[in-house]
Amino acid sequence: MATDPGATDPGAPDLAALAQDFERTLLGGERKFTRVQVSERAGISIQRAERMWHALGFATVPDDEVAFTDDDVEALRLVAALEDDKFIEPEMESSLARKLGQTQSRLASWQSAMFLDFLSSSNLSADEAIEVAGLLLPAMERLQTYVWRRHLAAAAGRSVAGSDELARGVRAVGFADIVSYTRLTRRLTEAELGELIERFEGTAADVVALNGGRVIKSIGDEVLFVADTAAQGAAVALALQDAVNADEGLPELRIGLAYGTILIRLGDVYGEVVNLAARLTTECKPGRVLADRELAAALDGHPAYDLHRLRRVSVRGYRHLVPYAIQRATTP
Repeated sequence: MATDPGATDPGAPDLAALAQDFERTLLGGERKFTRVQVSERAGISIQRAERMWHALGFATVPDDEVAFTDDDVEALRLVAALEDDKFIEPEMESSLARKLGQTQSRLASWQSAMFLDFLSSSNLSADEAIEVAGLLLPAMERLQTYVWRRHLAAAAGRSVAGSDELARGVRAVGFADIVSYTRLTRRLTEAELGELIERFEGTAADVVALNGGRVIKSIGDEVLFVADTAAQGAAVALALQDAVNADEGLPELRIGLAYGTILIRLGDVYGEVVNLAARLTTECKPGRVLADRELAAALDGHPAYDLHRLRRVSVRGYRHLVPYAIQRATTP
């Protein structure tokens, strides 16, 4: 008997239903509301809701599309309550949403790739994959909340115990940059390049934390970090060079350091000190650490470090930049 080519296998899984189950697991509920309905239920204007939605990094949704859940309503209410209770200023609302969106987007991309790699190697069926996702999601949420609380406690502790300089935002800022990264991207496969970046970021994160600094962000071939004192900044930079030199799988680094007042805003850092550190990195020879005049002055007489003034250089924005090479002090 001939079979109908359009007929479906009664034993095959309903992929549409499985996709809905998977989405429901991730979103925490059914899509129920249009964008007008979600703003009305949150008690805010549609313009304000759209502004926050875009700041979080999400695309515009058509007026008639049912795209939002009860959790979307609650999230909008929470952000509005933070402003209404004067916890955040109105002009900071979009900035807060933007920073949260950028941070969580990057984390979600990494977690999604990790989950897909797991699925490809585990040979799970679609419904089994949804079950695993349902188990992993609350575990990841708890872990993320734990890490966030620990970092919040550490930041609060630094603020309470900080000196007048720390209260004003005086920090050591450093950039660590992979040498010849562009050439590496042409020579390595995507898998090899991904492994290199992961190795570099992991090494940098460990070394910076062990020496009292904090990674602000990683941008491919570059890591931006801060430390509370000039001595800590130097310790981080030199330890990072040591770690990379000891690892045959990592290319050489250039590291630039600067010291002074920075603007710390929503987890990022800005100001002339940040620009100086970046410029010094471009002038640095592979395997070395360069510092600006202020950081060198702060380390003057420090028994752990030797500083050597180099010739003035002209870089973008600074015609007479005086770099100092930092090394560990040689024992007599």
